Amino acid sequence: MENTSQTQTIRVAAPVYDSFRVRSIAGMFDAPIETKTEKVITFEPPPPLDEDWRIGLIVGPSGSGKSTVAQTIYASEIFRGGDWAPDKATIDNFGERPTKEIVRALTTVGFASPPSWVQPFATLSNGEKFRCELARALLDAPTELVVFDEFTSVVDRTVAKTASAAISDALRNGFLKKRFVALSCHYDVVDWLAPDWVLNTATGKTTRRRLRRPRIELEIVRGDKKSWPVFAKHHYLSATLHPSAQCYLAFWDETPVAFCATLPLFGAVGRRRVTRLVVLPDYQGLGIGTAVLEAVGDLHRERSLRYHIASSHPSIINHCKRSPYWRVVSTSKFGRQGKIDGNRRSGSLGRAIVSFEYLGRDDESSPSSQPAALP
Repeated sequence: MENTSQTQTIRVAAPVYDSFRVRSIAGMFDAPIETKTEKVITFEPPPPLDEDWRIGLIVGPSGSGKSTVAQTIYASEIFRGGDWAPDKATIDNFGERPTKEIVRALTTVGFASPPSWVQPFATLSNGEKFRCELARALLDAPTELVVFDEFTSVVDRTVAKTASAAISDALRNGFLKKRFVALSCHYDVVDWLAPDWVLNTATGKTTRRRLRRPRIELEIVRGDKKSWPVFAKHHYLSATLHPSAQCYLAFWDETPVAFCATLPLFGAVGRRRVTRLVVLPDYQGLGIGTAVLEAVGDLHRERSLRYHIASSHPSIINHCKRSPYWRVVSTSKFGRQGKIDGNRRSGSLGRAIVSFEYLGRDDESSPSSQPAALP
């Protein structure tokens, strides 16, 4: 590797083996046979680790030298995937660390689906597998730096954007106390990952920038129970829906992405509670669930109804505890026993549950009659 004050040059040599087929290819395409081939990669180095940055991105076309550059600069910090036991639940593949720590890592990278956590890794979707690999890379990294090769290469571009935004938020908010460098051949993740610097191996240029992420505009509409089956299998508790539930759907670019339903709060006039809140897996990690939760709350408050949620899901509990728009009503470490529903007893017995009441937002610029917006 050669260094100047502004650039670094890596020369990678590969031998060419002499054989009948090699000579045939050389003759067919008039390609000279050399004793070796040499690839030269010249680039402006990214900021060093002793500078203040959190997220970096090395991006460029396939074959442009991303992995070579990363290997030269970061070497042992590169994560290329873990081993996943086929006879274990996914959540049992994270070693001996506390379950709460694993759950926190999974939810902060946008994989907040307990029904999927208990499945073997091989049965998950590509998007879910990718988020699991992200969580594992961040948990298992031996140093503060995680370098992730082939970032978003095996997922569709919706998952690529939402996962990029989720991990960016987790790192920026301090939920994951790491530095992160992604290697990707897809330029569409730049705006969503919002890196502090970008090294483009197509040009060799390194730029320092942190672009503002595109806004997500959600349209919240009254729905009906016919929409529930699409979301039911992703709910972390029962897949049933009460016949009298009022249903709401959230659309992003005309695609349904979230579902919310409410019921009257038993024994309390003028109050309703959230009975179902589901965000489809491909759209988790962006804050869509809590945005929908509060947009539906605004709709209820416009009708002079008090609005509640009782949840055992870590993401909901953490959000509502931090938010000035909610107040804690009650906390139960062991839940409560519900009624018999067929062969199954409903209720929250055996799991911690926290109840909140929605106080409403003071910001009149985002009333419920307008689309819910995420920065």
